[in-house]
Amino acid sequence: MATTRIMPLHIGKGRTESRAISDIIDYVANPQKTDNGKLITSYGCDSRTADAEFLLAKRQYIAATGRVRGADDVIAYHVRQSFKPGEITPEEANRLGVEFAKRFTKGNHAFVVCTHIDKSHIHNHIIWSAVNADCDRKFRNFWGSTRAVRRLSDTICIENGLSIVENPKPHGKSYNKWLGDQAKPSHREQLRVMIDRALEQKPADFDALLKLLTEMGCEVSRRGKAIRLKAPGWKNVARMDDKLGAGYSEAEIRAVLAGEKQHTPRKNSVVQPEPPKVNLLVDIQAKLQAGKSAGYTRWAKVFNLKQMAQTVNFLAEHQLLDYGELAEKAAAATAHHNELSAQIKAAEKRMAEIAVLRTHIVNYAKTRETYVAYRKAGYSRKFREEHEEEILLHQAAKNAFDEMGVKKLPKVKDLQAEYAKLLEEKKKTYAEYRRSREEMRELLTAKANVDRLLKMDEEQKDSGRPCGIEHQGRYLDRSACLHRRRAYVRQLKSRRTGCVFEDCRSGGRYFVSIHDGCSKFQFIFCLHDKVFVEDHAEQIAKIKEKIRLHRMETMRLHRMLSGKD
Repeated sequence: MATTRIMPLHIGKGRTESRAISDIIDYVANPQKTDNGKLITSYGCDSRTADAEFLLAKRQYIAATGRVRGADDVIAYHVRQSFKPGEITPEEANRLGVEFAKRFTKGNHAFVVCTHIDKSHIHNHIIWSAVNADCDRKFRNFWGSTRAVRRLSDTICIENGLSIVENPKPHGKSYNKWLGDQAKPSHREQLRVMIDRALEQKPADFDALLKLLTEMGCEVSRRGKAIRLKAPGWKNVARMDDKLGAGYSEAEIRAVLAGEKQHTPRKNSVVQPEPPKVNLLVDIQAKLQAGKSAGYTRWAKVFNLKQMAQTVNFLAEHQLLDYGELAEKAAAATAHHNELSAQIKAAEKRMAEIAVLRTHIVNYAKTRETYVAYRKAGYSRKFREEHEEEILLHQAAKNAFDEMGVKKLPKVKDLQAEYAKLLEEKKKTYAEYRRSREEMRELLTAKANVDRLLKMDEEQKDSGRPCGIEHQGRYLDRSACLHRRRAYVRQLKSRRTGCVFEDCRSGGRYFVSIHDGCSKFQFIFCLHDKVFVEDHAEQIAKIKEKIRLHRMETMRLHRMLSGKD
């Protein structure tokens, strides 16, 4: 089942022609939506430079014809073709999109077909240039093109054994229905809720029910035989009849109160939000080398923290806190996904063979009598010229049978039954294929994040630095970060030497940073680590001496400024 929509693309306000084309091309060719660009097909252009080629074709058209339009000029056309979930593979959807674009534009316009797989339903984005390949005419968006697009898409789907929308509705959902649970409750919804609350109190009769509704703030009035209700905050009234909803008319409420019927409160379906997906961590150092700014670095650090938290939650929910189990399950999920993919590809290959074979069998049967007559005529050249098309079809069918190794032609009915069976099996397998693909992606992403975190820890151990975070040029370990608020921090500046000294004591750890504008000396050590102190006794002594000299110099300056010296 495929749904379509055609959209002319204009320049828009505040955009140039090149910007307008590149924006839509960049969106549809997003690698995250097109399986890293594997599901992008172009015709008459290069998908990587399609925006520039479309713009060049338009300029050549203007130079050749001299026709220039204003801001309402159409620069390209965009068709969105969506398929029923689980009915088609991404590769097959891309092939059908290319076939649709060639048949609709008659091969006269360059186009790009991008198949997106980021949603539950596979869909194509087809963009073709408004100018033809010869740059002398433009595509004419005729009256009723939307219906023509739908008919051609349905024809292609039927030819390939896919379902279609039999009776498409001309109108979509209303805005409130599109909003779903986020929309403000309607008047009738509020009245139904009030009736449900009144029935929960088990009134004795219908008049008691109306009295309870009045106490809730609902205005109750009669007009003829009809009872009218109006909820607080609404201007119009609503009759208590079938339009109020099934089970809420006056006759049905009276039957409930008489015990003749059971009332079931009407509940709105709540759409459960999708859980956040685990994404790969950002390689900050690689991005900085590529020219990213400090703002991107801050965003990437927050993003990585969130992704690691989601990774830990995912591992805890699936009881995969052991790395061996995680690796084993990721490998099993990958193998299962590859197995299902192989089954689907094998079914598609056989279905394609059946389609080709069926076509050749039909052509062979139609042209058999003509070829027999051609053979009886001694392969006459004149006869061949008169029936060349039929003879070529017959010979092509015979060559195809020889290539396939078909000695006895099967019945077309049997081929159609086999095709239908393979299609049904493919639909069932594809549902499992999509689920296994999502499971494999989540497991591989979680494993990649864990591997990256373990690699970072190993690099920090190899560099001899404690595992922690960097703070103001110093690398603080985890326990120091916890005591950072209570740490004793002192900053002194010598006006005579221009040196800045900073030391921090926290939990038995000592952090020192000294720089004088020309040289900078940083050191970190732990007073509780005897081995470390013994190995670096000379450097620690130098640091302590510098600290002592700075303190003495600072005290002398304070005494001199206060007049005590």
